[in-house]
Amino acid sequence: MNLKIKICGMNHNVQEVSLLHPAYLGFIFYKGSPRNFDKTIPPLPNTIKKVGVFVNETIETILEKVKEHEFQVLQLHGDESADYLASLRDQIETSEKKIELWKVFSIGDTLDFSEITPFEKHADKYLFDTQGKKRGGNGRSFNWEVLTDYPFQTPFILSGGIGPESISAIRALLKKPIPLHGIDLNSRFETEPGLKNITQLKKFIHALSS
Repeated sequence: MNLKIKICGMNHNVQEVSLLHPAYLGFIFYKGSPRNFDKTIPPLPNTIKKVGVFVNETIETILEKVKEHEFQVLQLHGDESADYLASLRDQIETSEKKIELWKVFSIGDTLDFSEITPFEKHADKYLFDTQGKKRGGNGRSFNWEVLTDYPFQTPFILSGGIGPESISAIRALLKKPIPLHGIDLNSRFETEPGLKNITQLKKFIHALSS
């Protein structure tokens, strides 16, 4: 299966989740989130990319977290502009390691693709989440049909309320001629915020790959 799995909102049982070998593990650095991460990331398999999730954060703070945790991906979940991404890229490209920039767009009933166009030169991938009261982790899906006319080549990650019942819809979306790179699993696979339900995750990943 080429579809990548990202498990986000990591906090309490990081190493146990890492044994499931997802492509990405996401760590949220946003004090407004119940999954805010303020610990040291334990050693992870080299096959897992660490994603730092930020909301309207200063570039200086992001660079500090990159140095501390050695992120391979930065996910921008706020109101960051294309110019902000350009400035951030200018500063991280001085590093020897390649760091991807993902820009998040929160979707309601519709998606205006013109809002994404300015980011085309600056984002490595997009992540589409459900518009809600919180910055992610709302536990609800948006209407995935709005993505069937996706006009860009930039790969994207699907997020927002993905749960055990989503498998058939994910498979249907994979048949569309769109660059779906991966899915983001979070609140629907938790015992409490930041504590992932290993049994549910195992069942889901196995069923999806079967």
